Amino acid sequence: MIALQSYLIVFYSQSWLVIHLFTHITYAAMESRNNNNNNNGFVNQAFVGSLNASNISIPGAYKSKDLTNGNKPNPATPAVATGAGAEAEAGGTGDAHNQPEVEMGEGQQGKQRASWNNDIEFLMSCIALSVGLGNVWRFPFTALENGGGAFVIPYLIVLILVGKPVYYMEMLLGQFSSRGSVKVYDFSPIMRGIGYGQVLATGIVTTYYATLMALTLRYFVDSFYPTLPWSYCRPEWGPNCLDSAPQEASGTHAAQTTVRTTSAEFYFTNIILREKESIDDGIGYPSWSLALALAIAWVIIGSIMFKGVKSSGKASYFLALFPYVVMLILLVRALTLPGAFDGVLYFLRPQWHKLLEAQVWYAAVTQVFFSLAICFGNIIMYSSYNRFGHNIYRDANIVTTLDTFTSLLSGVIIFGILGNLAYENNTTDIASVVNGGPGLAFISYPDAIAKFKVLPQVFSVLFFLMLFVLGIGSNVGMTSCLTTVIKDQFGHVKNWMIVVAIAVIGYLLGLLYITPGGQFVLNLLDFYGATFVALVLAIFELVAIGWVYGVKRLCRDVQFMLGIKTSLYYRICWAVVTPLLMFTILIYTLARYEPLKYKDYTYQSGVYVFGWCLSAFGVGQVLFWAIPAVRRQPSNLSLCARIRKAFEPLPNWGPADPGTLKRYQLYVQEGQANAIFQRSSIWHKIYDNIFG
Repeated sequence: MIALQSYLIVFYSQSWLVIHLFTHITYAAMESRNNNNNNNGFVNQAFVGSLNASNISIPGAYKSKDLTNGNKPNPATPAVATGAGAEAEAGGTGDAHNQPEVEMGEGQQGKQRASWNNDIEFLMSCIALSVGLGNVWRFPFTALENGGGAFVIPYLIVLILVGKPVYYMEMLLGQFSSRGSVKVYDFSPIMRGIGYGQVLATGIVTTYYATLMALTLRYFVDSFYPTLPWSYCRPEWGPNCLDSAPQEASGTHAAQTTVRTTSAEFYFTNIILREKESIDDGIGYPSWSLALALAIAWVIIGSIMFKGVKSSGKASYFLALFPYVVMLILLVRALTLPGAFDGVLYFLRPQWHKLLEAQVWYAAVTQVFFSLAICFGNIIMYSSYNRFGHNIYRDANIVTTLDTFTSLLSGVIIFGILGNLAYENNTTDIASVVNGGPGLAFISYPDAIAKFKVLPQVFSVLFFLMLFVLGIGSNVGMTSCLTTVIKDQFGHVKNWMIVVAIAVIGYLLGLLYITPGGQFVLNLLDFYGATFVALVLAIFELVAIGWVYGVKRLCRDVQFMLGIKTSLYYRICWAVVTPLLMFTILIYTLARYEPLKYKDYTYQSGVYVFGWCLSAFGVGQVLFWAIPAVRRQPSNLSLCARIRKAFEPLPNWGPADPGTLKRYQLYVQEGQANAIFQRSSIWHKIYDNIFG
């Protein structure tokens, strides 16, 4: 009865999520068709004609006919026409020389920025970016390490307090300013180094993420053999090797007491990775087969990104939707394996005493952080290609909910497989049957597929194709972040040239990870160059947005852009809860820090020095780019005054369209005039920033 109830809970909860998401996505698609001809420069109807218009009740309402008469504006002259109209409305002269800094200061009002072909492409691209290996690979591994069901409750709580607010916040900033992950810090130029540091972390993740695609592609090719090559043991692997292929029932099964290693694990370690026990004598040479697979992965990534969001948006439909078809097939198969029920129960059964362990909450925060890809600049970049009035409130809820659903679905699949592995090893200890890390993607899943008695090759091909598609979708998003930063700085360079350069550099750096010691290098760079740097910079980002720019200003921008008031839930999370949680995680990380290891191998002391230097270089970007920001301030000011000035938004901060920018500046001036009569005590300022 308990078993039946557990399965019904999973079935009904996931069915509700699917129906809920399907409804939202269908509505988004219909709205996308209705607004397909809309472009940048669309103003919320609440602020067309009157800057004092009251709120409207429909999130994301906007009109374009007032500006374009229902026709798509001419790409060559939208800014000039709209800007002239706006200045006439505001009583200006329309002379471009009156605002040279706004027109040319940061290049935002020059060449028109690219945009999505339609609204649904943005949603699909965000799904493809956020729903990836972090859900299928990292989430089950993290849950396995932290007590299965004991991890799910903290994960859902942290998703509400950290994931959803930060995801929505980054979407807002990108769409509002139409700036990439570096130029978005025009709201506080002294903090621009945060963007550059995040680009560095994203670049490191991009290089090794592509090598995971190479591994997936190698398994995809191996899946076409008449007998799956990881399904049987080789003589050199010894008597402790257990065939991953279906086992015949025997009387010795119950007498087996030692945990044996599956042939899938031996295959991954000894044949695919050719892994060494240490790298004291070097990392070795790249595998030619993986080098070829890595080249193919980068060619595919480059082809998708060749024309920027115009081409990647078209590919997003397949990248976002195809993986779910395969996951549903694997779900059915996993739940029909012997012993799968015990694994699923381990995943769903809460262990309440685990909630008092700090490690579980630490794992939940980091999982949400990396699963949604927040605070890496990717979300800001994607939303910067939206039209101004797009309803990102809805999209943020869809993506974060779907990300959670995918993680839970993957958890049910993988723990069903782990339950079967425990059954095959005659043990009840689910956590002891497989190693973590890449093992869950390249050992547990292949092991389960090898147990299929009918056409395992078909399921293997589908699974690794799904895994490859998931990885490509995420990698396209991260690489797009890099190209956007470069394109924003060097607007005259053609997009395809930037893509080719990144692909070539990414391929050459990726060769490090496909050597016999490549996993040692990946482990090192992942922690010191990506994880730690991203965690520190995330705190800087949250403080910069929540307290330097201000929650009150951000909510004002939301009201101008979408015509909705921001709830207390988002205000409190942006200002207090999320920054405090992230700061607590940083303190916890430093307090429990031990020298990084890969399996049982301890790196040489010089390697740790290199790692901390890499972390310092990434975090140090904040200081490095703060210096020129201060120096650019008027020379007649004192040093303290120049520093304070560098914290203020640039004159052209706001919407990219000149007409909308003009209205926004008048809207801000009106708010500043009303603020003159408010109290100026520190406690009132804190209260006003959160609740004002």
